[in-house]
Amino acid sequence: MAAAQGISADDYIPVDPLQAELGQLLFYDKILSGNRNISCGTCHHHDHAGTDGLSLGIGEGGVGVGPERTAGEGPDAIRKRIPRNAPALWNLGHKSVEVMFHDGRLTRSDLYESGFDSPAEEWLPEGLDNLVAAQALFPMTSQFEMAGNPGENEVTGAVHERIDYGWPIIAKRVRTIPEYGEKFVAAFNHIETADQVTIVEIGNALGAFIASEWQSFDSPFDDWLAGVPLDDDAERGREIFFYSARCSSCHSGDLFTDQGFHALGLPAFGPGRTRRFDPIPRDVGRMGKSDLLEDAYRFRTPSLRNVALTGPYGHNGAFPTLEAMIMHHADPVASRSRWTLSDAQLPDVPWIAVVDGAIAQDAAEMKRQASVQDLRSLSISEDDVQYLVAFLNALTGKTAEDRPLGRPETVPSGLPVD
Repeated sequence: MAAAQGISADDYIPVDPLQAELGQLLFYDKILSGNRNISCGTCHHHDHAGTDGLSLGIGEGGVGVGPERTAGEGPDAIRKRIPRNAPALWNLGHKSVEVMFHDGRLTRSDLYESGFDSPAEEWLPEGLDNLVAAQALFPMTSQFEMAGNPGENEVTGAVHERIDYGWPIIAKRVRTIPEYGEKFVAAFNHIETADQVTIVEIGNALGAFIASEWQSFDSPFDDWLAGVPLDDDAERGREIFFYSARCSSCHSGDLFTDQGFHALGLPAFGPGRTRRFDPIPRDVGRMGKSDLLEDAYRFRTPSLRNVALTGPYGHNGAFPTLEAMIMHHADPVASRSRWTLSDAQLPDVPWIAVVDGAIAQDAAEMKRQASVQDLRSLSISEDDVQYLVAFLNALTGKTAEDRPLGRPETVPSGLPVD
């Protein structure tokens, strides 16, 4: 397992400041969504450490941000929850990052001319600078995240025909706003006039913002690497984490992730990230990308930097606290047996509530999921849990809640900023 060596600014992909400033505006501008009612920042908000504080997000059609976000009303109300927990954005611009999304469906690859293996396959455009820029394009194509429902707008109609058909529509919306046109010309050397702006430049600006805005490597643990002792509880937790509990066998390296895929046996609920031929609301994890049976119900190991700020935890946000997530790792069978849907942070949505617990009623599927388990049982005391929590809190950057650019007050489209 890779030991943490320490992070510096040189460990991140280089970013043009003007592009990052442009990306900040785009990140919070609802013009990137089909119905102009949701932005990237809605579900990855600065007030919530780049997440939304929900187990499963409320996407297109919802109102508000964070745990107080509601499902909307009338014909604009949501039709289902987002199938997975909104992933944290911390340190995605680190040069070591190789995979994106809970199932790793975006990676660098020579398979396609774009340089990435992604859900867009050969239709992902060339010219995207890095993984962060590429991943920024995909929420725009998702019906329930940003695109909207069929028949509601031209973007979602185009996406339902082919995944890349919606991007030129979004790009035209952006570049025809004079302020955006001027900023693209200023930020990109190869852009001489606004009409040259494509989704590639939009993705690269978003990537520049995300990669620079969410860097974090000034935690008490980083101080420890430099020779400054942790407090007593965090030090006890560090010893448990690296030695007796061996958490670092998966949460390894400077980002505390092996970037691999593991089955944790989390309680199943929600609509699931279903494949086209799935008859039930389940989430098969990595297998949804690889089509390999050995990848069933396995999900990417998350980074633990700033983890204390980014609950709920798990690919579906099943556990509201670090204590609960640690206890699940120690005894997943017992944890799953005592878990109830009320443990999840799910705003009340009466018209889809029946879906929230439907998968748990499928005995055959529950048996399949229970049969795949990569965690080993661990004898751990209540004190040990608190020591581990203290150590995980020591991974929180001292400036984590003081970001370089933050949330803008206004955006060039004139749309409201969440």
